[in-house]
Formats: sequence, structure tokens, C-alpha cells
Amino acid sequence: MKLRVDYRASLSLVGTVLKYLAVPLLLPVGVALAYGETVVPFLATMLVTVAVGVGFERLRPDPDLGPREGFLMVGLTWLAVAAVGALPYLVAAHGVPFATEPIAPTSTLGNPVNAVFESTSGFTTTGATVLGEISVEKHGYAIMIWRQLTQWLGGMGIVVLAVAILPELSVGGAQLMDAEAPGPGIEKLTPRIAETARALWVAYLGFTALEILLLYGLFVAGVDANMTLYNAVAHGLTTMPTGGFSPEARSIEAFSAAAQWIIVPFMIVAGTNFALIWRGLTGDPKRLTDDSEFRFYLGALAALTAVVALLLFTGAGFVTAAPAGRTFDAAYLADARSAIVTEVEPSLRHATFQVVSIMTTTGYASLDFDAWSPPAQYVLLFAMFIGGSAGSTGGAIKVVRWYVILKSIRRELYTTAHPKAVRPVRLGGRALDERAIRGIYVFTVLYLVLFFVSTGLLFFDSGRIGYEISVLESMSAVAATLGNVGPGFGVVGPMGSYIEFSSTGKLFMVVLMWVGRLEILPILVLLTPEYWRR
Repeated sequence: MKLRVDYRASLSLVGTVLKYLAVPLLLPVGVALAYGETVVPFLATMLVTVAVGVGFERLRPDPDLGPREGFLMVGLTWLAVAAVGALPYLVAAHGVPFATEPIAPTSTLGNPVNAVFESTSGFTTTGATVLGEISVEKHGYAIMIWRQLTQWLGGMGIVVLAVAILPELSVGGAQLMDAEAPGPGIEKLTPRIAETARALWVAYLGFTALEILLLYGLFVAGVDANMTLYNAVAHGLTTMPTGGFSPEARSIEAFSAAAQWIIVPFMIVAGTNFALIWRGLTGDPKRLTDDSEFRFYLGALAALTAVVALLLFTGAGFVTAAPAGRTFDAAYLADARSAIVTEVEPSLRHATFQVVSIMTTTGYASLDFDAWSPPAQYVLLFAMFIGGSAGSTGGAIKVVRWYVILKSIRRELYTTAHPKAVRPVRLGGRALDERAIRGIYVFTVLYLVLFFVSTGLLFFDSGRIGYEISVLESMSAVAATLGNVGPGFGVVGPMGSYIEFSSTGKLFMVVLMWVGRLEILPILVLLTPEYWRR
């Protein structure tokens, strides 16, 4: 049987992306030189990625990109960059044979499965980690900045960036961006798709730079001595992609209240449709206030924040005693309760921060919410499934899908009472095509089915190796990886890690992160016989 897909063309374009992935590696090289660390892990990775990229490019010097090749190229690109992204971790842990000594010989990232997990979590902006001890002192400033940079590169999209800067991808760029962009579709901002990609990345870069300046300003002003230039850059690189990797073991809890309040609006922006933001910044600010999805997004954030703030303020948001096996002790719990309960500002700040962080799938933590009571945790678990807006860097199901589902349910109730009525579902004043509504239901059902099946598989795999986790912990681990959220509850809480899962379990969650970032359907399409047959 002759294949209908020109896989050589797809691999050729994957090679083009890999070849240019060597350029971002110059940032950790610069950081390594600044802090007196070795540059070997990054130079070795640059050599490998250029060599492999050029080799793939030669498979089809003049690739002809069709829709099928586009789907394959996007899926393979994300696997390839995750593999390349793991190389600096492995080289740092083991050294280059006959050339260097290991930099961090005790690092958990010396295990190939752990390195691939961390790299995939970075590029997919999940934020789940296998680092039991997160510190620049142990792993090095350069390695940690590479860890943050992988999230920033993956936030707006590797392929979207490639379309923006590589002329060879401008033809067929629209279908590539549509296959990669998180959400039901991507709005074309300019006549040329490459210009649209550049506009999205300009907005993304601008907000990243602004956040870095504001955070570092706290250090300069003497407000937050811990928010050094390095930390400001690291958190700027991981907020806008809704990634959540922090070089601090206690995440954002390590910083002042002022730093936490500064990060909140940037997480909200990161969870907003960037095309909508671009329209608002370039002369049409009413587009933001008139957009029904944006209003629904803000309304959901406000409602969930109000519930959690009330629980924290009254004390009902905390457990009365520290359960066994959690990541905090009784003293921590007592301090947290006394600092928040009946205090308006801390209750509102932590409620706002955690709801925004979880719903936008950023995954930062302003405190260990593993110390919260089940009602407060269930609110966060619910927020994991809502996600950000379409066209944002956020993951999960997405606000627009829930909005359309609610409107279609309301339509069905109305037409049940008025059988002869014709009432289309409208979004932004436009009637939605019934096929689009059906597609939203299909995606949501697939997402939920994959979630429940994966929860069972991960739970039984953990039991297979004698690693005891609760059903809630298994659910939160799957929701966090499939939805690209990062932290969950219990052993995978905000101050915990995924290190204790089996290699099989971690590789399974790598697949969930990959599938979740590309929103399931582009990957499932590759598994259908109809895709490959002529």
C-alpha cells in the first residue's frame, strides 16, 4: 500500500526547526559564562541539534507541505524538541565522554526518563517536575535558565515561532499554526500568516520584558531582596507561557506579597487570547470589553476566587491537622492559618493567585495549597478543567468551549419548550456553524474520557510498584499533565514532585503532556488508517 503522506517532507521541516533550535541555546551559554559555569552541555547540544537538523533537512530539500504533512510535522516537532531539550540535563549529569567531568552527578536528571519528562514538561509549559530539590546551587544557573527557557519557547508555540522567522514555512503556515495553536482556531491578524505569527510573538515578548522590569524593580527599590535580576528573568520566562517552572523550591511563596500581586495580572494576560490582546493594543480596545469569551473568562476567575477567598478568610479553607504523607508539618499549617484566617489581604491574595495560576494552567504556588481543606482543593481541581482562552498560552479544555457548551445547552432547553423555534448559538454576535459546535463536544468528551482512563492506568501502575497514592492524587496528576497545569495535590502538590512514579508512569505522563499541548485531535488523527492510506 502506497502512503498518502509524504513523511520525508514532514521530517525535512522538523529538521529545519531543530537546526534553528541551536540559537536559543546561546542564552544559557551566556549565563554559564557570567556565573563561571561550564558551557559544555549547551555547546554539545547545539552541535547535536544542528547535525540532526541538517540531516533531516536533506531528506526532502524542497518539501511540499500539504494538510497531512502539516499534522505529522507538528506532532513530530514537539517530540523532537523535547528530546533535544533533555540533552543539556543529561550532559550536565554525566559529562561528555573523554572530555568533561559530571557537573551535577547526583542530579535526578541524569536518568534519561527523568530528563525527557522535565524537558517535555518545559516545552509543553506543563510545569510538572521530577526535581525533588529545586535550587540553582545544586543544578547550576545555566541549567536552570535553560529549564525556564524551554517553557518560554513552548508557550506561544515552537511552530508559530518557526512560521514567524523562517520563510520556508510561510507557505502552509496557516495550517501549521492551526494544528499547533491551543484552542478551536487562530485568528488571522494580517493578510500574511507569517506577519500574524510575528505579531503574536511581538506581544508575547513585550509582556515578558515588562514583567521582568517590574519584578526586578522590586529588588532595586529594596522591596524584595530575593527578586534578583536572575529570578526576575526566570519568572518572566515562565509566567507568560503559563509554565510555572521556578528556580525556587517554594515557588512564588519565596517572594514578597508585592511580587505575587505583580505576577497575577501577567498570568491573566497569558490566559487571554493573544489575538484579542493585539487588537486591543493596536487601536481597538473595545474588542476586549465586547468579547463574550473574555468576559466569561474574567467572570469565572472572579467567581472561583470569591469562593476560595471566603473559605480561607473563615478558616474553612484549611485542614485542621496535617495529614500523614503531606509535604508540610503542623508548624507550617499553624503559621499559614494564623497569617491568613480573618485577614482580608492575605486571604484575597492567595485565593486570587492560586485560582488564576491553576485556571490559566500556570502552576505557580504562593503557598502550599496542599494544606487546604477538600472544599478549597475541589475548587482548584475544577479550575484545572476550565483553562484559559483560545489563542492563549493556557492549557486544559479552554473557556470558549465551556462557554459554547453552556450556550448550546441553553439553546436546547429553549427549543424543547418551543419546538418550531430556530435559535442558533452565537459567539461574539456571529452564529456558530453546527459542525463547530459538534467538534467542541467531541473534543470535550474525548478529553474527559482520556482523563478518566488515564487516571485508572496511572493509579494501577503506581500500585504495581508499591507506590501508594490516593485516587485524588492520581486524578490531579493526570489533570495536571493532560491539561498542562503542573502541580496537583498530595505527592504531586506544589512543593512536591513526580520523581517517585515509575519510569512507565512518567513516560505515560510525557505522552499526556504531548497530547494535551496539541489538544488531542491532531495526535489522534495520526493514529487513524484513513490518514495514511492513499
